[in-house]
Amino acid sequence: MRFVIVTGMSGAGKSSALKMLEDVGYFCIDNLPISLVPKLADLLTAPASEVNKIALGMDIRSTKTAGKIEQALDELDNLGISYELLFMDSSDEVLIKRYKETRRSHPISGNDRVDQGIMTERKQLVNVRERADYIIDTSRILIRELKARINSIFVENKEYKNLYITVLSFGFKNGIPNDADLVFDVRFLPNPYYIEELRPKNGNDKEVQDYVMSNDKATEFLDKLTDMVRFLIPNYVAEGKTQLVIGIGCTGGKHRSVTLANALYRELCEKEPDYGVKIEHRDIEKDAIIKAR
Repeated sequence: MRFVIVTGMSGAGKSSALKMLEDVGYFCIDNLPISLVPKLADLLTAPASEVNKIALGMDIRSTKTAGKIEQALDELDNLGISYELLFMDSSDEVLIKRYKETRRSHPISGNDRVDQGIMTERKQLVNVRERADYIIDTSRILIRELKARINSIFVENKEYKNLYITVLSFGFKNGIPNDADLVFDVRFLPNPYYIEELRPKNGNDKEVQDYVMSNDKATEFLDKLTDMVRFLIPNYVAEGKTQLVIGIGCTGGKHRSVTLANALYRELCEKEPDYGVKIEHRDIEKDAIIKAR
């Protein structure tokens, strides 16, 4: 019997997660009155029950609900009912954007602004989040990536660690990414832009990669950066961080930063296979777009 409780910040993807669990064979229930949760769990987890995979959605519907979620979890613990708690999270900025795009009001904001409702909800869910077995931050992930994580945890039964790493290349002339946790400048490396045959290519092309990585400083930088990031990862996990965005920038975000970001991505995939890692190249096509105009 596997019993999963899905909760978290409103707008962070709880409904999507429940739908994905339903698609892989879970019996899903959402918006059940919290006072009925222990009774339902006791019924469904009885030896005679034909249901062997349950997912239950629990969220805040008023400012008084957060305490009831904790009470329900405490009662499940007292009854000896085994469950896994999945907490869906997202940054305040992304949540505000989602509410604006859907033109929906936050469930507990009342007459206040959406950001006030989000702030209140986050404070009220602190203890629930701390009890979570899995935390998925949907700030920067696509639906297919969320589905892959759900499958990894609840279908493939792989060990899941609550930190997802994004390696992001960018160009300083287009601005530093607002959400970058760590920013590294690789403009000290020779620039392929000044090599005529390399100028139209980018850091995804082997010729550019060979040119950049043939420099001893590039390989030394990559070694030191990989060591530092691998040192930081468990410390970030210990403090409860769920998203780590590593920005690597050069002038235009097309050659050097892309090459080093790709190299770091490969290193982390190989040496830290238990963590989710993705690669993004923010500015790789911007020069082409500007020239086309």
